[in-house]
Amino acid sequence: MKWKDALSDYNHYLRLERGLSENSVENYGRDLNKLATFLEAEREGIAPEQVVREDLEAFVHSLASTLHPRSQARVISSLRGFFAYLMLEDYRNDDPMELIEAPKLGRKLPDTLSEKEVMNLLNSMDRSTAEGERNRAMLETLYGCGLRVSELLDLKMSDLFFDEDFIKVRGKGNKERCVPVGTVTQKHIRLYMDQVRIHQTPGKGFEDTLFLNRNGRRLSRAMIFTIVKRQAELAGIRKKVSPHTFRHSFATH
Repeated sequence: MKWKDALSDYNHYLRLERGLSENSVENYGRDLNKLATFLEAEREGIAPEQVVREDLEAFVHSLASTLHPRSQARVISSLRGFFAYLMLEDYRNDDPMELIEAPKLGRKLPDTLSEKEVMNLLNSMDRSTAEGERNRAMLETLYGCGLRVSELLDLKMSDLFFDEDFIKVRGKGNKERCVPVGTVTQKHIRLYMDQVRIHQTPGKGFEDTLFLNRNGRRLSRAMIFTIVKRQAELAGIRKKVSPHTFRHSFATH
């Protein structure tokens, strides 16, 4: 079996049967191409079904001088998936990755903001404009409800159940959950809806979307990142701040 054919078949498997994104498939392919290139130079291009543990150990050792341990671990994970696939398809009856371990990784704790930093950031927003009122409501919701960016952007007006003090959120895998929402967050969402949202004409298909851009459509993830980064700078926060920082800070507090 040639490497080109094996990698092409594996890519189809990842897309169609595993349902992975194009970006993930490309990352797997990039890692496996490194192995194919290494074996071409060191082992005269042996076929995928002929690779033995010693070949893989030599390849992994070669990565140590060029890749960060976290990147090495990702490559090893790619190799595990590929050789598991070869066994699944009966190209091999053994797994040469079985005894190969990934480098030990220390867990990197996410950056968080203190409660004072969060309040400074939120209070630094200019609410005299429609955009400022919207942005304050969005960041208040990110922090007050501990939402992911995608959950914030997908929030609908019909998902708001303020009389019961919760909102309905669609998370990963399109799974729904109910999230408590405090009075301060409710206040800023109501202000946005009553003073800004009510005056907008939503685009087709966005009639129920809560937070809209100036064209009446759903905001982009990039826009939320830009708003958060800009506001952190205005508030004098020197930490690396992203929308997910609000979620981590919510969990910590």
